[in-house]
Amino acid sequence: MHDDASTDGTSDIIREYAERWPDRVFPLIQTENQYSRGIDNISGAFNFPRARGKYIFMCDGDDYFLSPHKLQRQVNYMEAHPECTLCIHSAKIELVGKALADMQMRPYRSDRIIAPEEMVDKPSGYAMSSMAFPARLVKSLPDYYVDCPVGDTPIQLMAAAEGCGYYMDEPMSVYRVGIKGSWTSEGKAGDYRAKQKAYYERMKRTYQQFNQATGGRLKEAADSACLRTYYLTMVNTKSFKEIFARKYRRYFKELTPRTRLLLWFEYRLPGLYRWARERFIGKEPQ
Repeated sequence: MHDDASTDGTSDIIREYAERWPDRVFPLIQTENQYSRGIDNISGAFNFPRARGKYIFMCDGDDYFLSPHKLQRQVNYMEAHPECTLCIHSAKIELVGKALADMQMRPYRSDRIIAPEEMVDKPSGYAMSSMAFPARLVKSLPDYYVDCPVGDTPIQLMAAAEGCGYYMDEPMSVYRVGIKGSWTSEGKAGDYRAKQKAYYERMKRTYQQFNQATGGRLKEAADSACLRTYYLTMVNTKSFKEIFARKYRRYFKELTPRTRLLLWFEYRLPGLYRWARERFIGKEPQ
C-alpha cells in the first residue's frame, strides 16, 4: 500500500493494517507528495516494482471494492484464460457530498471478451478500481507509460499490446467523484483551458509512442482514441466550433443525451444558460 503524504489520516490506517497483517500489507508512506513533484504515475514509480504476486488489482484514492468475490472471480477467469491481460467490471459511481444516484461506469451491457482494438479505442472509460491484470505486464514499463499524465490509459494500452480483455457486467467496486484534492478536482483549478491543452499534448505523445512501440499494429485504434481525447478537451473547454464540427460527429454522438442537450442549450442560448447554471449549480471553471 502506498500513501502519497495524505493529510486525512490514511497513513495511520495503513500502519494499523500493516501491524495486523505484516505478512500481507507492505506500506510505503511518503513524507512529501510525489505527484506535486511531477511524478504522475505513482503506481509505476513505487508500487509495481514492489509487486510480489501473480496478479495486480488497482484501487486509487477513495475508491473501494464492493463484492467479497471480486478478486477471486477475476483471478479465476485470468487463470483459465492466460491470453487475458486485462479483466474489468462495471463500477458504481458515488458523487461525494451529493445525494446517492444510481449511476455506473458500465462500458458494455453484458459479460464479454474485449478485443485489443476496443481496449485502445473506446467511447466509455474503464473504472480504475475494476482493473486486474497479470503482474508480468508491468515488469518493464514502456516510455508511453512513464510519460502519460494518467495511470489507467497506459495500462490498457500495454494490455492491448499483449493480449485481450474480459468484462464482467457486475458493479463490484465504487468510483468516487468529487473528492477534494483528486486528480479531476485539481485539474479544474487555475488556468483550466491551458491545463486541458497540455493534457491533450501529453496524451498525443502517449499514443504516438504506443504506435512506435507496437510497430503501428493498432495505429487506427490509437489515432481514433487520440482524436477523441482532443475532442473531449474541446467539450470541457466549451470550444463550440469544434464541438459541433461535422468531422467530429462520431464523438459528439458518443456523448450522453443530457450532455448533448446542455451543450446545444449553452451554444444557442448562452445568456440563459449561464443564468440557470449560476442559480442552480454554480459557476464553471474558465
